[in-house]
Amino acid sequence: MSARDTVPEMSAATRGVLAKVRRMVPPMLDKFHKGQLGRIGVIGGSEDYTGAPYFSAMASARLGCDMSHVICTPGAGAVIKTYSPNLMVHPLMRQEPKPHEAALAENIDVNPETVASPIIDMLSRLHVLVVGPGLGRDPLMQATVAKVIRAARDKGMPVVVDADALQIVQNEPDIFKGYREAVLTPNVAEFKRLCDALKINVESSGGGKETTKVEALAKALGGVTIIEKGGKDSISNGETTLASDLQGGKKRSGGQGDTLTGSVATFLGWRKAYMDGLWDVGEDKLSPEEMIGLAAFGGSSITRECSRLAFLKKGRSLQASDLTDEVHNAFMNLFGDVDGDAGSSRL
Repeated sequence: MSARDTVPEMSAATRGVLAKVRRMVPPMLDKFHKGQLGRIGVIGGSEDYTGAPYFSAMASARLGCDMSHVICTPGAGAVIKTYSPNLMVHPLMRQEPKPHEAALAENIDVNPETVASPIIDMLSRLHVLVVGPGLGRDPLMQATVAKVIRAARDKGMPVVVDADALQIVQNEPDIFKGYREAVLTPNVAEFKRLCDALKINVESSGGGKETTKVEALAKALGGVTIIEKGGKDSISNGETTLASDLQGGKKRSGGQGDTLTGSVATFLGWRKAYMDGLWDVGEDKLSPEEMIGLAAFGGSSITRECSRLAFLKKGRSLQASDLTDEVHNAFMNLFGDVDGDAGSSRL
């Protein structure tokens, strides 16, 4: 058996958490209809960045959500539609016109409230929102997304925030404070900027726990869930902390974090299906609060296993699209056939 066919090594603690995550995975039942097992919307995609929202939405779809939407600018939408016919693309976002586009400026609506309105109208069709992949730092894009996030919070909708959308957390932290359905996925540099913005000392102190920083940041934001990516992914809402220590690949190509956002979003979509009682989950039910952290852990684990499998095949040539191709294999390695006999599980 080759290394790529082996079950990933994991600690007893990780195995135990994954067993809980597995309980959130819906079985494939004949009675389900389209959309019940997850409707995910990814807001991102701008003139310069079209790959990121695609990778996020495709990871969500490959993991098993029913419907993946991308909400982006018209220019990005035309490109993303060529990547896959499986995604629903909505060119509703707008960027501020550049100086050389002055002649067209009068035809471009630069009011973020007006731009956000049709996106907010879409929220009733979605279960989970991913914000940030390919968003960029355009002021109109940032202002529009801030309004959409406020509307999502009012609806109690889970939101996964990454990349340039994390600037909104830095600049307007009150939007997120106490938003316990929010999951933030900062990289090392983004994590430091968040800590600086919220005046949290991130310097390690003697005897401090490895997870002290992420716990402090989560508490400062009133219980949002944060995935601090690193050699181990530390996941905390300030009260409960999990460590995702599965081995990943050794190549750090751009775009791997987009697999994470899409994967977390699908688990959050399954969380809703679980809470809606779409299948018999038994009497010992997981709580809605616990499932936020479990969704983050599940998404982290899928991403790390995708990275491991892709690196075994591609080595230093690995690219983000290689992770997309491994999503189902990663799921099977971690959770087995949830629809078969109990013995088919690899846990």
